[in-house]
Amino acid sequence: MRALKLLVDEARLRSRSDVSGLKKALGDRFFFIGLASLIWFLLRTGTKPSRIAYPCQRAALANASLWLALYVLPLAGLIKPSRRLLALSLAALAVAAAAVYFMLPRRAPSEEIQLEVRERVATLEPSSKIFVVTNARGRYQDVVTLVRLMGEHGLKFYKSERVTEVSGPDGLIARDDVIIIKVNSQWDQRGGTNTDLVKALIQVILEHPDGFEGEIVIADNGQAQYGSRGTGGSLNWERNNAEDTTQSMEKVAQYFAERGYRVSTYLWDTITLKRVREYSEGDMEDGYIVYDSPDLDTGVIVSYPKFRTKFGTYISFKLGVWDPDSRTYDSARLKVINVPVLKSHSIYGVTACVKHYMGVVSDRSTNHNPHNSVGRGGMGTVMVETRMPVLNIIDAIWINPHPRMGPATPYGVAVRTNIIAASVDPVALDYWAAKHILMPAATELGYKDLSSMDPDNTLSGSFGHWLRLSMNQLVKAGYFSTVDEARMSVYVRSSGG
Repeated sequence: MRALKLLVDEARLRSRSDVSGLKKALGDRFFFIGLASLIWFLLRTGTKPSRIAYPCQRAALANASLWLALYVLPLAGLIKPSRRLLALSLAALAVAAAAVYFMLPRRAPSEEIQLEVRERVATLEPSSKIFVVTNARGRYQDVVTLVRLMGEHGLKFYKSERVTEVSGPDGLIARDDVIIIKVNSQWDQRGGTNTDLVKALIQVILEHPDGFEGEIVIADNGQAQYGSRGTGGSLNWERNNAEDTTQSMEKVAQYFAERGYRVSTYLWDTITLKRVREYSEGDMEDGYIVYDSPDLDTGVIVSYPKFRTKFGTYISFKLGVWDPDSRTYDSARLKVINVPVLKSHSIYGVTACVKHYMGVVSDRSTNHNPHNSVGRGGMGTVMVETRMPVLNIIDAIWINPHPRMGPATPYGVAVRTNIIAASVDPVALDYWAAKHILMPAATELGYKDLSSMDPDNTLSGSFGHWLRLSMNQLVKAGYFSTVDEARMSVYVRSSGG
């Protein structure tokens, strides 16, 4: 308040000619630039004061402060002192209200949107298969429906000698596998992966027809920076993406552990600054393996976690499960299921399967190198250099379709679409989800400029551009991946649960 009073007094003392001179020097356009800066500052900072430290916020604040000094505070001299503070407060509230009215969608953001999802069969081969379940809320039946839909079209979930609708020798998950379920943890509320969905997925894994004897780890690296608290990720948020919003990833793991299952969590934030060597080199400490030099194509410095689980299993994300007795790695036994929440991203347009691998690398140990490399296809490099997921499942139960507003997604801005979708091909799934979930939802909300999330926009730096660069890394390593819808088969089923 003292600072505000000083500004008012300064404005009153400033001569009319000085104010007019400064306005003339800045030009007529500054009125609109300053007002836009104030609106941006109010919207972007929101309930996160820590964002004021961002360079863009400091610049916006400087412009907004000068705008207030030139166009608003001089009016304070015309108002009685007893009413001056009230008038200034009302003016600020009016500006904020106008910003919300003109810049946010007219429709209630938490409203459910019914999207029409169509099946299609690829007209060109080879092709990628995408499996979509509608009417999904993260229930057990939703994942069962997904697994059955996959099985009907040749992708068996369970690896088993028993040949059934959902199992076979070429299935994905064996009875003794160690499975990392990679989730979003950096943001609370709807910015993180739906915990109901993860709980249902774990239950389905545990129902392996041969009896599950392996282990499941829910994991992510929130990078110990940014995020809802400004300190990185958490697997134990107070506010979560679930029907029961108190249900964190940690509570999901505890639920199964209390029933005798080997299910745990590991927040890689806790080791993201610790560089270590591989087990085979005699280093048994938890930490991050960091490559010596950047990738020649994408510039990313690859890194990956190496850690001991709550149940004593030694895991190298790249090399597999380590046996300290035989001193060997079992790569085939380690499986990654990639489960991102679908949302917009303020820099890279869309967060989905590929961008989600930012939660595998250590951004801090490499001086923000991996995040900067996303636009050059760096996460594609990380996937092929560390470990490809055996399955990608997009959580689109609640999404953030507001262009460039994510990755933070408070409850009040999330939109319910009740969809989960899966594919072995992370690029095809990202392309399809952006085009057929994010963009239609944004259109329903009244947005016109969808270029930031359009996978067909291939301008340098765009989502469509870096998605293709990521795809090139997968193809170069021998994985089939596509952004050509003629090479995508989409199978759809409504959940009966």
